[in-house]
Amino acid sequence: MGPLMHNQTIHILTGELDGLYRVVLNEVAANCTVLVRLDRASEPASSFGPVEGGQPPQKRKGPTPLCGQLLWLETTTLDQLIESNSLRFVELERRNFKVSPASVNRFEVRRRIMADFLKFDVLRTSILQHHTLGPLVTKTTAEHNVSRYLVYKCWSLLCRYGFSAESLAGRFDLCGAPGEVRDCSPDMRKKAGRKTNMQRMAQRTGQPYVEVQPGMNAVWRQRILMADKKIRSPKPKFPRRYQEILAHGFTTHFQEEDGVAHPMPLKLGDYPNKTQVRRVLYVEIPKLQRLQQMTTLGHFKRSLRGMVGRSWKGVAGPGHTWAIDSTIGDIYLRSSINRAWIIGRPIVYTVVDVWSTAIVGFYVCLAGPSWDTAKVSLYSAITAPDLLGELWGYEVMPSLYPHPCLPAVVLWDRGEYISLAAKETAYHLIERASFTPPYRPDLKGIVEVQHRITKDHQSWIPGAIDARRAEYELRKFDPNAGVFTLSEYANYLHNIYTEYNLIANREKRLDTDMIAAGVVPSPAGLWRWGHAVGIGMSRHFSHSELVRKLLPEKHATVTREGINFQNLFYASEESKAAQWTAEARNFNSWRIPAYHFPGSVSRIWTPNMGGAGLWELQLSEQANATRTQTYEEVEDAFAYSKLSHPETEHDRTQTKMRLHHKNNELVNNAKAMTAEALRQANGPMPSLSESRKMEGQTHGGSEITSAVRTTASPPAVPATGNAPSRYTEIMKRIIDAKNR
Repeated sequence: MGPLMHNQTIHILTGELDGLYRVVLNEVAANCTVLVRLDRASEPASSFGPVEGGQPPQKRKGPTPLCGQLLWLETTTLDQLIESNSLRFVELERRNFKVSPASVNRFEVRRRIMADFLKFDVLRTSILQHHTLGPLVTKTTAEHNVSRYLVYKCWSLLCRYGFSAESLAGRFDLCGAPGEVRDCSPDMRKKAGRKTNMQRMAQRTGQPYVEVQPGMNAVWRQRILMADKKIRSPKPKFPRRYQEILAHGFTTHFQEEDGVAHPMPLKLGDYPNKTQVRRVLYVEIPKLQRLQQMTTLGHFKRSLRGMVGRSWKGVAGPGHTWAIDSTIGDIYLRSSINRAWIIGRPIVYTVVDVWSTAIVGFYVCLAGPSWDTAKVSLYSAITAPDLLGELWGYEVMPSLYPHPCLPAVVLWDRGEYISLAAKETAYHLIERASFTPPYRPDLKGIVEVQHRITKDHQSWIPGAIDARRAEYELRKFDPNAGVFTLSEYANYLHNIYTEYNLIANREKRLDTDMIAAGVVPSPAGLWRWGHAVGIGMSRHFSHSELVRKLLPEKHATVTREGINFQNLFYASEESKAAQWTAEARNFNSWRIPAYHFPGSVSRIWTPNMGGAGLWELQLSEQANATRTQTYEEVEDAFAYSKLSHPETEHDRTQTKMRLHHKNNELVNNAKAMTAEALRQANGPMPSLSESRKMEGQTHGGSEITSAVRTTASPPAVPATGNAPSRYTEIMKRIIDAKNR
């Protein structure tokens, strides 16, 4: 512990000197130390006797007592106290306060007056020479024409708060005793403020007047606060809130009618008015608590609470923690099967790396949010870019290097995580899975804000929705204006997210080491730098394991036509070599597990039962869909075709009945003509061979060859238009030729 010095605050713990002191001078050579005691000062004489009428005096808080009387002690005595640990050094700090313009002017005056006291040499010389402050005070009063009381008051401030100019600042903020309760009562304080017109008229005429509306008192204040606590949050508007306070806190008289207690009307002066109640609520309840009372606790935590940190606080580096969220895309899409069909709004999953704020992946589908679609979004984030491009049908431009891998922590919504399938997947692939409490999207706001950025970026696209526009006429909801298909919209989102990863400004994230290393201030730059310095997380998983754990699993059927999955046929070189279709044709068909990417019907995966890994089955060329379509669109097309099934069956039935009637008419006509021919026929009939031969000659046919060679062809007979007579004539000629 060092020696005593000027302006130092000490605390003596024992003896008669027990107390708090400030060192003015410490003259080691003269073995004397000048102190000023701070904790024992004479109380100002402020005694108020009783006033006429017997009313007790109003208590007022007096000013801070003055200090500054010089106390001369030997330095050796204080050294002994220091050695015995009976003296310790302390710090005495002044409370912070607001400075007003009036206090600034007074401060400048005080600093100019006390200039000699702030100069250590001047103060030291005067005290050592005169052993008192009197001569320096006299000089100051004469030089600045001020009172001795002002000088001693300023000296007291220097002794109490330290020998610096800041100690002379006045506390104008305490004027009027701010925050002090001023209750009114008939025997004590009267109601403050401007008198009413009735009171002023009564004063002019000399008539007594009793206050109709009393001032605020402690009883009313307590009743208002207790009644307000009974009102549930969010509090209603003040008119309704005022009525509830009067009903709960000031309705004390009831009248019984038919066994029911009805409140009686309030009397004037027995309850506070609106201004008084509003004042009590405003003064007694802190403003932050008033804000909480006007909304729900969940809304306050989501949108109004104080910021406590950054989203990447506690995250080790890029690739360690991902946040996943889904939303309904603010855009209407069309079917890739027939662009005239509108398929509605898609579901968009976005996966964001928390540390670098980079978008590592996304997924677009038509199915509602579920764990199955959330898994597919993870697969889309970590699968190879070339494979992802083949599945979606567009060229993928990688923006993150190295390519993302599965993280250690995934943060997602509560509804998607609370399932046995989610826990099983997390057990095999993810070290820790986290989810947010209900209705708390702010806890993963880094991914929530990406949806807003995307929706703001796509507002100019035909079919997009901008529901947050302040102008009602610009809130577009026109499904017929949509132009994108599902794959085209996925391509558009890929371009937006690539642009975000490459050019989003992250200069505020750069520290001095990053700046020195030349880190590009973008999400992609932070991702690359984090992996380069070794704080990024990378884990390798085989593609077959990712397909098994992340893609939806269903069953395909091996049939004689091929491998049927979702009414589409698939095949591969391995399945052809194994002759699965031949076995299914000659024996029974069987089912196999199949994994598929819902965003593309181009391929499926099935386990290699005779070895390791998976077989990739490609869509057959004879399938009823194209490779660029999704399973949702194919199912939608099949469902759409079933809508017209009754009409199609009706058309088929109508066609069958029309042809059936025509056939019946032909049969009836043939029966009639045959009966007429048999009735008119005379003589012997030719044999079947002869008739067939003659029929072929008549129609120019060549079916009857044997009869043509043995018999001469009869001369041509001109058509008479009478079929039975012509036939009879031909038959007669044949019989005559045969009998010759």
